[in-house]
Amino acid sequence: MKERIEKIVKILDENKGEEVEFFNVQNSDYFVDGVLICTGLNERHNEALLDFLKSNLKPEEEFLHVEISDGWIVADLGDILIHIMTEEYRKLYKLEKFLEEFAKNGRN
Repeated sequence: MKERIEKIVKILDENKGEEVEFFNVQNSDYFVDGVLICTGLNERHNEALLDFLKSNLKPEEEFLHVEISDGWIVADLGDILIHIMTEEYRKLYKLEKFLEEFAKNGRN
């Protein structure tokens, strides 16, 4: 999984994705193994980041489902979720705090 995450992070970094964070929740009760969060500059930039990911990760990665809303995109790769959010949404929902608890309290 490490190489896959590194590739995703590189694509986001190269395309001006900000504050990219990865949470390994593999040993917890969370429904995926890893969650990646990235801040986009605005809604259009969020969608552009998603397009960059799709074009650079396919065919190796299968996007099982993509949900696009106003300031937040979620891409499901099966065992990895990618959240691309505007700064406003990221501050509002504080997913990092939620995911830190899963990562910290995971089963060993």
